[in-house]
Amino acid sequence: MQVFSVAVAGASGYAGGEILRLLLGHPQVRIGALTAGSSAGSRLGDLQPHLAPLADVVLQETNPQVLSGHDVVFLALPHGTSAAVAEQLPDTVVIDAGADFRLTDAGAWEQFYGSDHAGSWPYGLPELLTGPDTKQRSALQGAQRIAVPGCYPTGTSLGLAPAFAAGIVARRDVVIVAASGTSGAGKSLKPHLLGAEVMGSMSPYGVGGVHRHTPEIEQNLSLAAGSPVTVSFTPTLAPMPRGILATCSAPLSAGVDLAQVREVYEKAYGSEPFVHLLPEGQWPTTGAVLGSNNVQLQVAVDERVGRLIVISAIDNLTKGTAGGAVQSMNLALGLEETLGLPTTGVSP
Repeated sequence: MQVFSVAVAGASGYAGGEILRLLLGHPQVRIGALTAGSSAGSRLGDLQPHLAPLADVVLQETNPQVLSGHDVVFLALPHGTSAAVAEQLPDTVVIDAGADFRLTDAGAWEQFYGSDHAGSWPYGLPELLTGPDTKQRSALQGAQRIAVPGCYPTGTSLGLAPAFAAGIVARRDVVIVAASGTSGAGKSLKPHLLGAEVMGSMSPYGVGGVHRHTPEIEQNLSLAAGSPVTVSFTPTLAPMPRGILATCSAPLSAGVDLAQVREVYEKAYGSEPFVHLLPEGQWPTTGAVLGSNNVQLQVAVDERVGRLIVISAIDNLTKGTAGGAVQSMNLALGLEETLGLPTTGVSP
C-alpha cells in the first residue's frame, strides 16, 4: 500500500487543524512538515490541543524549502498568499483551502477581493453537477492543482445545482439565506466574535450582495444550468462554533411537483457517499453532520408562490473545508474517494 507524504501550511488555524484531524485517520498518509506564520516556532499542541498525536511537532516557517519534497501540500493560508507559494512547488500536488483559485472570472475576483486575479484551478467539489449528467469529479482525477470551495458555496451549490441542471427552476430571483458558526470567520481575534457578543444572539453580515462567496455560488449554479444565474445571498452568524444551515429558494417551473423534484435529487445524489436527501418530513440539522463529511438535504415546494425550497446542512470545517480538501486529494492521487473521511456525526 502506497503511503503519501503530506505537508500542511497554516496548521495553526481552524482549517489547517481540521485538515490534520482528518489526515490523522487516513490510512495512506504520512504527515510531514507543518508550518505557520506568526506562530512558527510554537508547539502544535499549544495551539491545537485536540491533535494529541502531533502535540510535540514544532511549527516551521511557511516557505518552499520546508514544503518541497512532499507528495501533497495543503495550503490553509490567508486569501491572496497561496499563489506565490504554489509557484515554487512545481512537482507537488497543491490543494488550496483559500479562495485564490476558485473563481474563473478575473473581474469578479477583483471586484470582491480587491487584488489581482491569480488564475483558476480545478474546483474541488466532486459532487457538483456541471451539466445534466456530468459532475466535477472527473476534473479532479489526477489533478496537480485543486481549489477547495468556500463553505457557503459547498452547501448552497449542492443544494440547488440539481434543480438548475434539470431545468426545473428559473435562473432569476434565486434567494439564499444561510447561518454559519463562528469558526467560519477564522481564528484571528475579532471583538464581534467574542463569546459575550455571540452567545444568545444572531446577526447578519455581508448584506446586500457583497459577501465574497456570492460570485462563487453564481459560478457553480451557472455551470450546472448552462447559462448565467444570479443569486441574492445573505449570510448570518449563529451562536455555535461549527455548521452551516442554508435555506435556498428559486421559482419552480410550471407543472413541476414535489415528486418530480425528489426524483431529480435522487438521481443526482442517490449514489453519492456524502450527500444525503432525507426522507420526506425529516429536516437537516447542523448537529447531525457535526464532524462528518456529510451533506444533508431536504426539498419542499411552496405551491402558493410556486417556489422550490432546499434546506442544506454541513459542517463548515469538515465538508465545507477540510473534508472537501481531503476528498479532492483522494481523487487526485487515485485513491478511494472516501478514505479518511468520517460519515457519522457527533451527537449530542
